[in-house]
Amino acid sequence: MNKDVVVLNCGSSSVKFAIIDAVTGKAGLSGLAESLGNTDASLTYKLNGEKNSFSLTDNAGHTEALNAISKIIEDTGVKPIAVGHRVVHGGEKFKEAALVDNEVLAAVEDYASMAPLHNLANLKGIVTAQKAYPNLPHVCVFDTSFFQSMPQKAYIYALPMRLYKEHGIRRYGFHGTSHKFILDSAAKLLDKPVEETSIISAHLGNGCSVTAIEKGKAVDTSLGFTPLEGLVMGTRCGDMDPSLPGTLQKKLGKTADEINDLLNKQSGLLGISELSNDCRTLEEEAEKGHEGALLAIEIFCYRLAKYIASYLIATPSLDAIVFTGGIGENSSLIRETTMSYFAHLGVTLDEQKNLDARFGKGGEITSSSSSKTVFVVPTNEEWVIAAEAATFA
Repeated sequence: MNKDVVVLNCGSSSVKFAIIDAVTGKAGLSGLAESLGNTDASLTYKLNGEKNSFSLTDNAGHTEALNAISKIIEDTGVKPIAVGHRVVHGGEKFKEAALVDNEVLAAVEDYASMAPLHNLANLKGIVTAQKAYPNLPHVCVFDTSFFQSMPQKAYIYALPMRLYKEHGIRRYGFHGTSHKFILDSAAKLLDKPVEETSIISAHLGNGCSVTAIEKGKAVDTSLGFTPLEGLVMGTRCGDMDPSLPGTLQKKLGKTADEINDLLNKQSGLLGISELSNDCRTLEEEAEKGHEGALLAIEIFCYRLAKYIASYLIATPSLDAIVFTGGIGENSSLIRETTMSYFAHLGVTLDEQKNLDARFGKGGEITSSSSSKTVFVVPTNEEWVIAAEAATFA
């Protein structure tokens, strides 16, 4: 039986797309339309291992990109059963995936105030894709849904409660589809039911988050009201003194929007190193003795270790610590440096296993004498979206 699902992730100037088998998770087709709205708009895709790319018309937008994508899909002969959309913010309303209707579209638009860079682009993608695939069920899969199991003590900020009650100011968490996939994968590796599995999941890419999962439920997470809180990230600062934005506005003579841009796009690994937001570049330069690269890696790992350590109290039944995401899956150095902070707690890595677990290969990386298990698991967010969308077909 056909279980192919179109998976779309629409950004402000891009559309990431794939055809995913909802049962196996395999991608028959995957690609990216980027620089939409600009003169260099282009579309690149991989079909059966063969890469193709072409330019889109000048200033092509989401409509032109999705029309081109639907034509590529049509030419493959694949008959998708549903379209799954990644939506960043679902607020408190959506605790699971939702079939798109007018009420859902209105809610996605309402929550755009909490994720303006993401939700409006997601919404544009949904509306455009509905025209391209009018006869298929369209399903929203929300980054925030996985975290709706968190207790109030984890998501309420120490601010006047009226701000939560009237404006929804609270911790929401993001990367939910990735953390859900990691939970399911870890349960299989541990040979345990998901509802009995407890892990600390570290999703490390350009955006980073750590989630505490106790007996199959998210109980805490590092990203907050927006994807700026928590860990040091590629270009995002993560945790800092909340008075700093106001101080920086005065000292630098900048607007609130300019300071927000500084914290989101000029900080993190890039800001510390004064070199790059790419961990691969930083590791290469650190080997050559670049002080900024060395410091950025040191701070990144220290902050990550602190978060993982703090979540030990939220996961009394902890089975494993799991690394995923572009950095988590591929950087043996980041994993080694981070876990070295846990040596006095008896957590030790196997050097060869840690080196082997890269470039798509996962598995356990701890030594036989380690007090806790550490896994590397390549994430597959598209599979989660496809599987959830397929349930509505």
